Amino acid sequence: MTDDPTIATADPAGAGWPQDVGSVARRLEAVLLLVDEPHSIVSLAAAVSAPVPAVRKAIAALVADYDGLADGPQRGFELREVGGGWRLYVREDYDRLIADFLGTQQPSRLSQAALETLAVIAYKQPVTRGQVASIRAVNVDSVVRTLAGRGLITEVGHDGETGAILYGTTDALLGHLGINALDELPHISPLLDDGSAGFDEITR
Repeated sequence: MTDDPTIATADPAGAGWPQDVGSVARRLEAVLLLVDEPHSIVSLAAAVSAPVPAVRKAIAALVADYDGLADGPQRGFELREVGGGWRLYVREDYDRLIADFLGTQQPSRLSQAALETLAVIAYKQPVTRGQVASIRAVNVDSVVRTLAGRGLITEVGHDGETGAILYGTTDALLGHLGINALDELPHISPLLDDGSAGFDEITR
């Protein structure tokens, strides 16, 4: 029998982590699978109802596990800190694989909600998901994921104040629209009821 307290309290479902780390780590994984923007440690701690030090420890354990530094192999995804927050990302080594996979998926027509969200991003870019939601007055999380999955929008940076992801359109969208540059998009004013609703700053 060992006197090592770490081994004695190991969590059988937590990759050999101490029990307290494994419990927080599993809750973090559940949350991180759903978020599409980096979240700060304080935000994650609130989400999983755990102290910040415990969340820091659990994040370190997850990073090591995904990177293959624990007992298992390196994963195809990684937990990365970006813009002061944490989020799961596909490893750079597999970017081409994912791009090819998405390119082979059977295309289908976009919903009205997706088209409206895409229009907001096209005319307001670079724009955060929160700003798009504010303009449309609805939650756009799933729609943004759909558009990104279709390769029509992509992450182009992070907001300097909030750290939120900024989205913009891709060359693939230009190809679908049959135009060479965003400047060729039609002027938005004639398409709006009052010529400005939701797009006050747009001059195109």
